[in-house]
Amino acid sequence: MPETRASLLIRVRDPADQTAWHEFVEIYRPVILRLARQKGMQAADADDVAQLVLVAVARAVEQRPHDHGRAKFRTWLHSVAHNAILNALIRGKPDRGSGDSALRELLNQQESQNDADSSLLRLEYRREVFRWAARQVRQEFQQETWDLFWQTAVEEHEIEDVAREYGKSRGAIYAARSRVIRRIQEKVQQYEQDS
Repeated sequence: MPETRASLLIRVRDPADQTAWHEFVEIYRPVILRLARQKGMQAADADDVAQLVLVAVARAVEQRPHDHGRAKFRTWLHSVAHNAILNALIRGKPDRGSGDSALRELLNQQESQNDADSSLLRLEYRREVFRWAARQVRQEFQQETWDLFWQTAVEEHEIEDVAREYGKSRGAIYAARSRVIRRIQEKVQQYEQDS
């Protein structure tokens, strides 16, 4: 599981670094939305919850120093998202903060007790990083190469069927897939390592 880059979390603390915030939102907003939708929320309500969570993150990330002894950022984000979703589902109305910093600190220190939700968050994060990387490298390939990759690796169409449709050999399809997958993997590694 890719970890949230510490460098991105540090950069997000700087309000002037709009690129970092955009990158953060591009990765995590869809993850939060899918988590909310999988909990049964309507699209508009899930959008509201995602906005609440991102606002909470924006406020808290400035105050939350990087501490190896603390829960991982992903665990903390999961707790914030999970609580916001539960509050929205239970209350059925917009959440209002209590303003109680002791309560906020207690929530920040809690780890999820629900492994299924935690696994879901990890899975959705990985999917979103893949989608992001795919968007980043898409223009590096010819349309046919991309289609061969997408249909066989992502949509899981049979190699033989795609080979017949495009008039290509199995080897040509494997080569196309391999080039695209390698480039996506490089982009994911770069995302995880770059600041």
